[in-house]
Amino acid sequence: MPQSPSALLKRVEELRADIRRRPPQNIAALVGARYQTGANATEELLLSYWGRSVSIGFPDLIARDAGDGGALDPLAQAMLAYYLHSSDGTLPAGRWIAFSELPDGAFYASAHQGYTGQVLQRHFRADYTRFRTAAEAAGGLAVDFADAAFAFQALPRVQLLAACWQGDEDFPPSYRILFDAHIAHHLPTEGCAILGSMLTRLILRNDAQTQAPSADNQETSA
Repeated sequence: MPQSPSALLKRVEELRADIRRRPPQNIAALVGARYQTGANATEELLLSYWGRSVSIGFPDLIARDAGDGGALDPLAQAMLAYYLHSSDGTLPAGRWIAFSELPDGAFYASAHQGYTGQVLQRHFRADYTRFRTAAEAAGGLAVDFADAAFAFQALPRVQLLAACWQGDEDFPPSYRILFDAHIAHHLPTEGCAILGSMLTRLILRNDAQTQAPSADNQETSA
């Protein structure tokens, strides 16, 4: 389901063309962003993206870091374009569904599990403490689900869950990326696939950081 870079770029431009036809104030209300005008009557939306404050200008619709003004990477640009284009303002449901329950998701569910849950399973195996540490470091909030689960706020109205079930002598541990049941009100299934991959990489990246020896420990061991 993930598109090639050129196809994704083309799709982003199509989405932006549609978004420009709508008043930015209306979009802000739907996506949970703050609308504001700046110097020279510029317009922008301010919202949180994976916990990062982001500014999206009109009419260029380029997403930038609200702090330093730097443009976000192409994948982030695509995710935010999908979100602005699709979100209808529906609030999260507070319950979780599998990728297979998304529109047309059943056909791609096995592939999605292959680059999300199976990647986490190969990496963490039965080291649940390490999984918890990495998920918390990535910004996850522990919730009462499975044997260990952490909710992530990717966008103002978009939540994901990284969950694991402990194995036993007959079954290995299982990991899955789940989605709030109302996510289809905010992103197409292809966007959800990208988000699941993003969350998997985010957890692994934070695991690498938490496992890296500190400078003090390196000096002590030396």
